[in-house]
Amino acid sequence: MNIADQIYSATDSATQDRAQAIRDQLRDAIVDRRLAPGTKLSEGEVGTLFDVSRTVARAALQMLSFEGLVRTERNRGAFVANPSPEEARQVFASRRLIEPGIAIAACGRVTSADIVAFKAQLDEEGRFIAEHGPNARRSEIKASGDFHLLLASVAGNAILQRFMEELVARSSLVIALYGRSGVSACGHSEHTEIVGALENADCERASQLMLHHIDHIEADLDLRVRAGPALREALKF
Repeated sequence: MNIADQIYSATDSATQDRAQAIRDQLRDAIVDRRLAPGTKLSEGEVGTLFDVSRTVARAALQMLSFEGLVRTERNRGAFVANPSPEEARQVFASRRLIEPGIAIAACGRVTSADIVAFKAQLDEEGRFIAEHGPNARRSEIKASGDFHLLLASVAGNAILQRFMEELVARSSLVIALYGRSGVSACGHSEHTEIVGALENADCERASQLMLHHIDHIEADLDLRVRAGPALREALKF
């Protein structure tokens, strides 16, 4: 259970399940760009649209906040996160500092079972890339992020893994909102090359490939401001 799922662990399961279902619908609207950055997410309006209490609506918004998809401001409420160009640069600068080292650490620890897991992850990415539409796009972005989290897990550093969970969440938001390509910019072919380097125990190449890969992700971003519909229209109520 992650932090977001623990927020209302003390409440009854039906309430928590409803909050998670609302979170999923709002997340889909954000990733699909139906909800533009900066859109206000009023607890009252969310509660009315989904026919739930403000408490349930608040739980869903807090879950999204922990994922980095929503920001909350005191006395103002919740808004779809709107990462600035500088924030986006900082995210990828952080990844350049961390992930090449993670690749080296993972290379030193990777097992044959890990390679099997990586290849299964690549197969999953490939299936989503072959599909079209917003559902496939959401799934491909998530699968791409999961690749980086799997690499961090293999590296065996729990602290770095937690850092990566936040960085991947923030990166996924930026990619979903500002990626120029129709699917995640996190290139499937580059993931394949990284796994090949791991399998060959070529740690330096794995590190270099990761650095190039992060450069490629950032190069695909278009950080121009986009307008979008209001909450009701975006959720098609």
